[in-house]
Amino acid sequence: MTAPKYYVTTPIYYVNDRPHIGHAYTTLAADVMARFKRLDGFDVYFLTGTDEHGQKIQRSAESKGITPQQFTDEVSAVFRDLADDFNFSNNDFIRTTEDRHKRACAELWRRLEAAGHIYLDKYAGWYAVSDEAFYDEAELKEGPDGGKIAPTGKPVEWVEEESYFFRLSAFEDRLLELYENQPDFILPKGRRNEVISFVKGGLQDLSISRTTFDWGVPVPGNERHVMYVWLDALTNYLTATGWPDAAPRWPADLHLVGKDILRFHAIYWPAFLMGADLPLPGRVFAHGWWTNEGEKISKSLGNVIDPYELQETFGLDQTRYFLLREVPFGNDGDFRREAMVTRMNSDLANNLGNLAQRSLSMIAKNLDGEVPAATLTAEDEALITAAGPALLDEVRGLLDGQAFNRALEAVWAVISEANVYIDAQAPWTLKKTDPERMASVLYTVIETVRRVTLILQPVMPESTAKLLDLVGQPADKRDFAALEDRLVSGTSLPKPEGVFPRYVEAEA
Repeated sequence: MTAPKYYVTTPIYYVNDRPHIGHAYTTLAADVMARFKRLDGFDVYFLTGTDEHGQKIQRSAESKGITPQQFTDEVSAVFRDLADDFNFSNNDFIRTTEDRHKRACAELWRRLEAAGHIYLDKYAGWYAVSDEAFYDEAELKEGPDGGKIAPTGKPVEWVEEESYFFRLSAFEDRLLELYENQPDFILPKGRRNEVISFVKGGLQDLSISRTTFDWGVPVPGNERHVMYVWLDALTNYLTATGWPDAAPRWPADLHLVGKDILRFHAIYWPAFLMGADLPLPGRVFAHGWWTNEGEKISKSLGNVIDPYELQETFGLDQTRYFLLREVPFGNDGDFRREAMVTRMNSDLANNLGNLAQRSLSMIAKNLDGEVPAATLTAEDEALITAAGPALLDEVRGLLDGQAFNRALEAVWAVISEANVYIDAQAPWTLKKTDPERMASVLYTVIETVRRVTLILQPVMPESTAKLLDLVGQPADKRDFAALEDRLVSGTSLPKPEGVFPRYVEAEA
């Protein structure tokens, strides 16, 4: 039987600066989706990469006295390192300066042009170089110096030049029909409503080429023009599938993006695809932004959250867990050091880590370090069952809606139940009064730990691998089908060790 396919993407990250918490956050969410689907029997393709064209890149390179290619080579390597250093499981890392991508962009342009969706005219309007976006007059605000600024707070400049246009206005009705017929095409719902309101306000044709700089993909048949960076960038999702040759992985099931680039993915991208008569992605999900201790993150405040600092200070898996557990994925979130430490010590060290450690230690000391024989009661079976296929079904449904925090809440509800169980059963007392019952209780606990750990693998892959070793789960049987199994009595277990240490703040 052929495995079902699943294709998930991050946005490709603009190489104008070093990676920050937003980049790590989006890629983490995609990584968890990819890992979960692989363990659930899917043939997964997970794409990330870098967006390397545009005026902003060209200016940044000039300011450093190097070529745009040299500049993008250097910064793109940093983003590739982030994917490796954070244990992201992407199948591909795409760069928009690759030949395969330029070929795909040219073909998409030709198809849109052949279908009558592109025309040549002149453009005059407000352009934000930092956003690589055009804005209507009504969207602009007055900046502190009296100049005009975009809704993002970035300065705009007046641009007048010859330009090719995409007939975006012709797609209003088709886009609104898409949003109506597929209500989950854009999530969360609040963002969907924003997009619908914007489209109903009327769409203007989109300038899709520039002549004032040359760092970009040349327009087929008129190389005085380079493609507008968003037409270029969005095409990456097609490029990575092998398009315009055979592209069996398209369409994408899920595009994960930050809320600041939702418009490009939920309006421009489906319109381009409609115009080229190509299938549409299944969903665009826009997550929120992080603040730092209640303050907006900015370079000027010096409070940018460095994902590497989080990793070095708290641990990689601990950071992964916190980012997805603390805040609903579609909402804005606030990083607070106190909350991070609380999650580490309460959820990970106390609830899961201590549950595993004390049960495995008792087995090592009292049962020759082997999975004990057990005679299970209805109560024992109820706990084990609570961590079984029904829990997986619940988590699967929540993750399919990108409700990462609620999925983790569901797993921790079972972990909490297991802690209540072991405290009530008190195997340390049963050791003296009923050793056989002690063995059954300990079996129940480590089987429950085994099951929840299997489900938690996508979020904390390194820690869960260690924990599955400790409970005797074979390395070749760690997909979700293994939930139907049981630990085998008599299996020799390794020496217990802590997996989730408590975090103690260093003294000042």
